[in-house]
Amino acid sequence: MAKVRITDGHKLPREGAYILSPNHVSELDPVLVAVAVWRLGRAPRFMAKDSLFRVPVLGAALRATGMIPVARTSSRDSAAQTMRQASELVADGRGVIVYPEGTLTRDPDLWPMRGKSGAARLALAGDLPLIPVAHWGVQNIMGRYQRGLSLWPPRKLVRVAIGDPVDLSDLKSRPTDPAAISEATERLMQAITALLEGIRDEKAPPKRWDPSSHGQAETGRL
Repeated sequence: MAKVRITDGHKLPREGAYILSPNHVSELDPVLVAVAVWRLGRAPRFMAKDSLFRVPVLGAALRATGMIPVARTSSRDSAAQTMRQASELVADGRGVIVYPEGTLTRDPDLWPMRGKSGAARLALAGDLPLIPVAHWGVQNIMGRYQRGLSLWPPRKLVRVAIGDPVDLSDLKSRPTDPAAISEATERLMQAITALLEGIRDEKAPPKRWDPSSHGQAETGRL
């Protein structure tokens, strides 16, 4: 369905743990991002709700492919869960794909909206490379909230750009500090937006879309 063109693929580590954070414009995003990661020589892994791991067959498949279970927990338990997940990533040398927006962007023009803290928290907890990635073109195959696929014309172009790891060197001594996590998240969203500007050859709005200020509930994937 897509012709995937990857820019700066060498910036994805060939070995060792990392956090890869893409923008989110379509329900089909995970498939195209997984294809790009696979072509760059790494196994694409995502975070998934822990309840899915208890589903017969599906749970076994998720465990076998190295997906990471995430449970809804209290703030204290969440911090412990993040530290455990980061330690496991480092020990296993695995990468994981984490959508920092948490759900499909609500921005009217599909620019990245306000980020959530999950990717930054995980990166700081394990001192892991936090790598921004932007893609554009997936929405021409499956639009935001669209149920079906647009299959004509076939082989639509999808551009994927990998960025340099976000510099968190001044924040890594404060992995649980909310201010540090917030700053890391903002740096990540700025990096993703800059990559997307390059792909789209246009400038993003000066102010990032914030669902809470537009009266929209935030739901969806981590």
